[in-house]
Amino acid sequence: MKLSELLYDHDHQVMHGDQDTPITSGPCLDAVRVTPGSLYIALPGHREGGPEALGEALARGAAAVLVEGPDPAAERPSDTGACVVRVPDARIAAALVSVRYHGEPGRAMDVVAVTGTNGKTSVSSMYESLLTLSAGARVGVVGTSGARVGGEPIPMPRSVLSTPESPDLQYLLACMRDRGGDSVVLEATSMGLLNHRVDGAFVDVGIFTNLTQDHLDDHGTMENYTRAKMLLFQGMCRRAVVNADDPVGAAIPALMPGAVTTYAVDADADYRATDLVVDASGTRFVLHHDGHKYPAAIPVPGRFSVSNALAAVAACHVLGHDLGALVDALDRMPQIPGRFEHFGTPEGVSVIVDYAHSPDSLDKVLCTIRGFAPRRVLTVFGCGGDRDTTKRARMGEIAATYSDLCVLTSDNPRYEDPEAIMDQVAPGIESVGAPFTRVGDRRGAIALALSSAEPGDVVLVAGKGSETHQSVGGDLVPFDDMTVVHELARA
Repeated sequence: MKLSELLYDHDHQVMHGDQDTPITSGPCLDAVRVTPGSLYIALPGHREGGPEALGEALARGAAAVLVEGPDPAAERPSDTGACVVRVPDARIAAALVSVRYHGEPGRAMDVVAVTGTNGKTSVSSMYESLLTLSAGARVGVVGTSGARVGGEPIPMPRSVLSTPESPDLQYLLACMRDRGGDSVVLEATSMGLLNHRVDGAFVDVGIFTNLTQDHLDDHGTMENYTRAKMLLFQGMCRRAVVNADDPVGAAIPALMPGAVTTYAVDADADYRATDLVVDASGTRFVLHHDGHKYPAAIPVPGRFSVSNALAAVAACHVLGHDLGALVDALDRMPQIPGRFEHFGTPEGVSVIVDYAHSPDSLDKVLCTIRGFAPRRVLTVFGCGGDRDTTKRARMGEIAATYSDLCVLTSDNPRYEDPEAIMDQVAPGIESVGAPFTRVGDRRGAIALALSSAEPGDVVLVAGKGSETHQSVGGDLVPFDDMTVVHELARA
């Protein structure tokens, strides 16, 4: 495809070279991933690329380059003959050219985008399981745990982004289309929406789960955070499925008149759950829809899990799938890795690994555990570095409120000192007065909790879920909470 076709009807200025240059290897933002024939997008501030890597991209064979704003390097003709084009906004252009290069793959499948502070991965996994079990569908998933279609992983360079940059997202959608995908569910983070990564995904259903304090390091205020989430419902999706129990969701029907379906556990809604019975094995409830009642069960404990299940059921049903078959499939869903994932040790200790890394999610998980735990609750947790510092003491307070012992540890410190992070969490624990200890080494912290636990106790390992690495400095160090739990239990 020619560069001129990719940029057709989009504001751009050719700095030098021929805009009819063929693009044969796809758009990319990372200079190290450029191959001959690539379109390199010099995105300002991008860690693996940007204008600073323009020379490397050209040396690797980029056929054309998109730059944003004035750039002295872009003013000089390249001796490689590459075409250099200036665009007003590199992120918007990146999405546009990626969508066109890959042939608008989102149009070929049902596309569901899930946004909210908590529950994105759980809802995505439930949606995948329900369609697979009830309809034999081949479902694609893009999110925190990577990308897969029909249960088969799609290899991609390792990333910490739940919502991939637009060139990668469009590549993944194209792979799913080409591998026979019927539907795709993707996690739409606030920064993913704000930075145009989801542009051109042709979202059929946007799901809103909830909104609580998180990511203030990125957005500054809750108002900004809310506005970023609401972008999904301002022309980016055809229909919305909204949690009516969350006050932020109340604004969405006004943004999409006549196109919003609601779900709730407490409020009146199109899909509602009542008569919840929670134990360690899961939750039983009655699903109400359109005047009918459906006895239902899910193999995950907790009201928040029922809310996530309602979101997945509603999205599937809105897309035309049989409600009875969906309800029948609920109790056959497999465990979601890292989301209230359970393991029983030979000594009779229950271990739960969960992604809870915000005050609201930690509160919900611990409240659920305390509701069924026969004996003590021991919690291993920490707070991520280079993220909202205002939530740290609050998370310490929540952990101490529900736990008989807290083991404070490191959780993706990134570029911060792990000890300094724990210093900010500790006052919250101390304000409640619960016993706690600090173990900076996360493996050592898990080992201490397991060795301190007795039969009937529940150990919660919170914060990382199914992540397979610790982010330390600029490195991603291999680390998987549940793998470590299994290793220590066998030791």
